[in-house]
Amino acid sequence: MNNKIINFIKKKNKSKIISLTAYSKNIASIIDKYCDLILVGDSLGSVLYNFSTTKKVTLDMMIEHSKSVRMGVSKSLMVVDMPYNTYRNTKEALKNAKKIISKTKCDAVKIEGGKKVYQIIKILIKNKIPVMGHLGVLPQSATNFKFKGKNITERKNILRDSKLLEEAGAFSIVLECIESSLAKEITNTINIPTIGIGASSHCDGQVLVTDDLIGLNKISARFVKKYSNIEKKINDAVLKFKQDVTKIKFPSKKHSY
Repeated sequence: MNNKIINFIKKKNKSKIISLTAYSKNIASIIDKYCDLILVGDSLGSVLYNFSTTKKVTLDMMIEHSKSVRMGVSKSLMVVDMPYNTYRNTKEALKNAKKIISKTKCDAVKIEGGKKVYQIIKILIKNKIPVMGHLGVLPQSATNFKFKGKNITERKNILRDSKLLEEAGAFSIVLECIESSLAKEITNTINIPTIGIGASSHCDGQVLVTDDLIGLNKISARFVKKYSNIEKKINDAVLKFKQDVTKIKFPSKKHSY
């Protein structure tokens, strides 16, 4: 485990962990100043490609976007989602994780699931590939996106899985849309950081899709807070550009050779 990840784990119980997504150098270079972790999420499928599911995201897509993000990241931990059907068994997972690490120079990969991916995580860790886990709502396999942890069986399974992921060697776990008291119990039970998205302030840190945070997506999920309205700012800028061109105000002498 490298020093960057060791220092990341040490943030647990000391300071809240800040995490956002990035799919390009320009966004990464802005959020890197404020983040502890930048995630190249397979959420790029819906955010950038208008896919109805993350299952359509390919390994090559993740790698190309990650290469761009890498150029904008200097201090944050950079984690890349392993997309759907790229870690169905240990052999496939190791091959694809190695490819992601070597081509993108990221710090770690993220895998969805609990007990089913236990052995896969162990193999990756054994091969010195750091892994972040993901429990709760799992976009790659979810049939419904209702929050998790409402019934006793579900709670027990998710808590058990969190312990298994830690035991397998994961350095952190994303908890997505998990009932607040369960998120608190998991965070207090395991010794690695929990990063919440729709999983209450009890987690060690929080992650949001940057495009949601800045108001570039028309999303109304309960766990999203919009901190800006970039869509309006872009609209205003493009409208002004159109008006200036139409009225022959642009380009002026200042903008001409």
